[in-house]
Amino acid sequence: MKIYTRRGDAGQTDLFGGERVGKDAQRVATYGEVDELNATLGVAIAAGSDPELRESLARIQSALFDLGASLATPDPDHRRKAGILGVDDGDIAALEVLIDRLEAGLAPLQTFILPGGTPAAAAFHVARTVCRRAERAVVHLAATPGESVEPTATRYLNRLSDLLFVCARHENARSGVADVAWSRRTA
Repeated sequence: MKIYTRRGDAGQTDLFGGERVGKDAQRVATYGEVDELNATLGVAIAAGSDPELRESLARIQSALFDLGASLATPDPDHRRKAGILGVDDGDIAALEVLIDRLEAGLAPLQTFILPGGTPAAAAFHVARTVCRRAERAVVHLAATPGESVEPTATRYLNRLSDLLFVCARHENARSGVADVAWSRRTA
């Protein structure tokens, strides 16, 4: 099978369920943001993340793929019939367990921190900002009349951005690199 179909050459794509829309449609942009988040998380993993986290991070990447499939399927009935699961409360709970586990090994925050430190920590900070952008896109799509988004999608992305922040701090801590503290500029 060839990778190219030429079906999108005129600027349209197919959603799951058969509807054809412009590639600039809000729904397409939204699942594109989730896809970019997944790729950015892959960069953070490849940047030298903690080997003990890689299995959990791979599960998160799979969950993001499931979320993208859900977002690419506008009709909730079609999602159910096709077995497109998206993300659920169990996925959110798993993120919270991982956040709690990683935070237990970190010094309490005393100030805001700047993105940086090790290459892996910096990559997790980038993934966190991409996650927040994906979250905003999902919130916007969910608020659009006539659109359907699983209610767990925004909660999952909100919690995932928290995890990515903690992963960045964890990467710095395990490498013995201090988080970069923010200091208020004075006039």
